[in-house]
Amino acid sequence: MRYRALDPQLIIETAERLEGRIGERFPDAGLRGVAAELVSLSRDLAKAARELETPIWWLRGVIIAAFIAGVAVFLFVGTILPLDRISGADDAVQSMQGIEATINTVILAVLGLLALVRTEERIKRKKVFRQLHGLRSLIHVIDMHQLTKDPAALSAEFKPTAHSPARITNAADLARYLDYCSEMLSIAGKVAALFAQSVNDDVVIDGVNDIENLSSNLSRKIWQKITLIEGRR
Repeated sequence: MRYRALDPQLIIETAERLEGRIGERFPDAGLRGVAAELVSLSRDLAKAARELETPIWWLRGVIIAAFIAGVAVFLFVGTILPLDRISGADDAVQSMQGIEATINTVILAVLGLLALVRTEERIKRKKVFRQLHGLRSLIHVIDMHQLTKDPAALSAEFKPTAHSPARITNAADLARYLDYCSEMLSIAGKVAALFAQSVNDDVVIDGVNDIENLSSNLSRKIWQKITLIEGRR
């Protein structure tokens, strides 16, 4: 069972180790701050995902109370429709109208109960997407840090302009920097997967898949750069 579910603590520890590695190799790089933010966000989202596993008890109490109240109303209405005392056509018509109104009331009550039952799902779904929004933003920040890390800068023919950003001119360091970015994207995808593990909801799973696809696509672009760097050695 240990390997059938993601362990939030192990994900956090992996992010912490990555932050330490980045700090040792690139102590003055902005990527170090992004890694620290990833650690902080991983802790917050792991806690949020764990809390979502707990049922919303007060809401379930409201649902149970509403169900009991609906049953009580139904039984009460049943007592004021004494079908065994119908003596004439007028009484029969009135009783049938009462039965029809009761059936309509029961249908509306059932629909209302179903809406209440799905309320917990909607509340949790809203919380998940609020958390995923911050994670998606961090993924784009990671992508911005690798954006200017161009393997072309390793060429002897490369000539920077006055507005060119600071470049990493060592091939090994550049490859390692890009690899760190790829690892951060992978960790971000695993953090998102914690919500799919905690909330069994198709909409949530689709949202998590979008985050994972985003991080995978960006990581794929990074590895294209790493491949070019390796080809220059």
